[in-house]
Amino acid sequence: MGRTIVTTAALVALAAVYGCTVQGADGKGNSPVHIKLPSSAAPTSTSDDSDSEGDGKSSASPSKSAEQTGPAPAVLWSRGDGGRDVRELQARLHQVQWLFDGPTGSYDDLTERAVKGFQGKRGLPKTGETDTVTWQRLVRMTHEPGKWDLYLMGGQPAGAPDPRCLTGRVLCIDKTSRTLRWMIDGRTVSTMSVRFGATGTPTRDGVFHVYWKSRNHYSTLYDSPMPYAMFFSGGQAVHYSYDFSARGYAGGSHGCVNVRDEAAIASLYAQVRDGDKVVVYW
Repeated sequence: MGRTIVTTAALVALAAVYGCTVQGADGKGNSPVHIKLPSSAAPTSTSDDSDSEGDGKSSASPSKSAEQTGPAPAVLWSRGDGGRDVRELQARLHQVQWLFDGPTGSYDDLTERAVKGFQGKRGLPKTGETDTVTWQRLVRMTHEPGKWDLYLMGGQPAGAPDPRCLTGRVLCIDKTSRTLRWMIDGRTVSTMSVRFGATGTPTRDGVFHVYWKSRNHYSTLYDSPMPYAMFFSGGQAVHYSYDFSARGYAGGSHGCVNVRDEAAIASLYAQVRDGDKVVVYW
């Protein structure tokens, strides 16, 4: 994907050949940001809890807390709850392979089922509610999630837009918050989660313009579909990614800006015009 300036026709031909698809995780998926819950103890590794999760074979005896009589443990979160604390619960359940979707920040039926499975294998009452005993046991078995563990599948809040995004029609793409804002005259029309190129094939920073749209684009270079492609720099484009939808930030692209929400990018594609500005920044 070169930077050489060529004619419009040549650019179209170049984009038809070039493209960008997924690569394996590059080890940059986790942020050093640490967020603690007041109730979270420092996680430690215990030999009793190191058995493989999700296989239905319990080698751990019921916890001492579960065997005690007296008032039931206080319920921290249950179905219908939401927020950052639920997102951390889901991230920790993901670590021990009881939950594979999300984190979403919403305590849904999948989260309830994962908690029941975790409780049953630990010898705790299978309520599906996260009480203090269940939470403390899970904390001891897991490490504190980083920022991008909490937002593995997107949903992170967008940062403030770059000043260059405040005039005109702009795809405002923030690498720090991993979000794309579609802005018109300083007003945010929509926001969506995005991911970028891996270390060896980074997404270019700078100010560009959409020079070609291709609804059903297919990359012959990487033998991969790139639906709703909006090319802005050589072979780099904003487009829908099946892999991002399935794996989240566990993967990366060959330089393109991947979107995981197909409905969101379909709507965006219908609104964006050739010549609209693209700002990619940290």
